Amino acid sequence: MTIRLAVTADIPQIMQLVKKVVPLMRAAGNFQWGDDYPNPEVFAKDISIGQLWVALLENQVVGVSAITNDQDEEYADAGWDITEKAIVTHRLAVDPDCQGKGIAKALMQQAELVAEATGVKILRVDTNSENKATQALFPKLGYTFSGEIGLAKRPGLRFFCYEKLL
Repeated sequence: MTIRLAVTADIPQIMQLVKKVVPLMRAAGNFQWGDDYPNPEVFAKDISIGQLWVALLENQVVGVSAITNDQDEEYADAGWDITEKAIVTHRLAVDPDCQGKGIAKALMQQAELVAEATGVKILRVDTNSENKATQALFPKLGYTFSGEIGLAKRPGLRFFCYEKLL
């Protein structure tokens, strides 16, 4: 497996991955993503500012993650000081045909490498309250549950927040 920064040419494969993931999310009661989000424009912006990473197996995109400094205002509702610099993982997805191969773990470890390289000591992530896979994964990677929040940009949904201190 290779983890690298995404390039614009990766967007069609990333969108194919999203199209495979969204129906499974919906079937599990997780409506965090839909037809409107994430979209090619979101990924293009991530790429333009150097914060979108892809996981590749045999030159195919099998995972994606935005590794950012973006903290939603609502993170304060989880007891976090959002003025503290943190590395925040957003838009994490793995091709359903490749689950169980450590792809999400590798992308989360990339967030740690970015944090270490930039001197940031706090890692944060949120996940839909219906996403059982990530709720199992994050504690295994050393993240602790911080609280439950709502996000104005995704009304009606609840999100669990996790944090890891380096």
